[in-house]
Amino acid sequence: MTNKILITGISGFIGRNVLRLLIQNYDSITAIIRPGTKPERIKEFVDKVEFIEIDLTDIPTLKTYLDENSFEIIMHIGAVRGGRKFSNSDYFGANVNATEQLIINAKDNDSKFIFCSSVGVFGVIPLELPANNSTKRLEDNYYHFTKIRAEAIIQKYVLYGLKAAVIRPSITYGTNDYGFPYTLTKLINKKLLFLPDQDVIIHLANINVIIQSFVRLMEIDYRPGVCYNVADSHPVELHKLADFINNELKGKPYSSKRNVDIKYFQKGEKIASFFKSELWKARFQLISRHWYYDVENSYIDLSLKDTDTIPNFKIVTDWYKDLKLK
Repeated sequence: MTNKILITGISGFIGRNVLRLLIQNYDSITAIIRPGTKPERIKEFVDKVEFIEIDLTDIPTLKTYLDENSFEIIMHIGAVRGGRKFSNSDYFGANVNATEQLIINAKDNDSKFIFCSSVGVFGVIPLELPANNSTKRLEDNYYHFTKIRAEAIIQKYVLYGLKAAVIRPSITYGTNDYGFPYTLTKLINKKLLFLPDQDVIIHLANINVIIQSFVRLMEIDYRPGVCYNVADSHPVELHKLADFINNELKGKPYSSKRNVDIKYFQKGEKIASFFKSELWKARFQLISRHWYYDVENSYIDLSLKDTDTIPNFKIVTDWYKDLKLK
């Protein structure tokens, strides 16, 4: 296809996987990358896309480039992610100001604008379960604040004709990503993961479900301003997932000796809060509290393929086993 596409965030997990599918079907793709991006992170796309080196925090340079170019589709996946050591200024510049510049370009050129937000707009732990589009937003860290702010700006411009759609991925699993799912697998393999002695329900997202969502929005006429929470078809019990992971790695369920009183997780969360450690607070919360989302409309409107975390998490355990053999 010949649609002229602009995409950001291709050196990240979601953006990289979305682009892999796009290059199979689209001919004219431009990717904005951070200056100094390591060649190995983008080498598979060389000669397949046009690279433009612009830091998303460099608003004047971004604006100059956008003033001189137009696209039929803008897919904005790039962001300064949570848990990184960046200043609030960098977070706001990349996640809010740069988003607004891309929005202006899309609106002025009557382009589709597809934005990658995060279920983090509901906080690490939502105030309502399952979290849905009406659930109160929760600014429990600065990254989440910037995503909430970016979504608000999108909705403002929708009132003036912006053709925007928002995808909010949950924590995403797949190969070659070293985030929460990899860490979960590694800790289980080393018998270092302690679990609460109560059921905890979590809601992960297979990378293929996320890819389907982005590509489908490129193909359909959606209602401007629509927002989709995207995750696997159903949540999963953390203990069952831990058993599945250990079965894949060692042929047996995870040891119940690693179950401890949930009060220790609550104490850990309080200590992390006292020391203002957002990262550790989130780690305690993610394995001791429920977090799941209403994804029904995403599957219906976007015709997503039903995907359950078990057994599809096998792509992570297989990758992890391959890593150990290298």
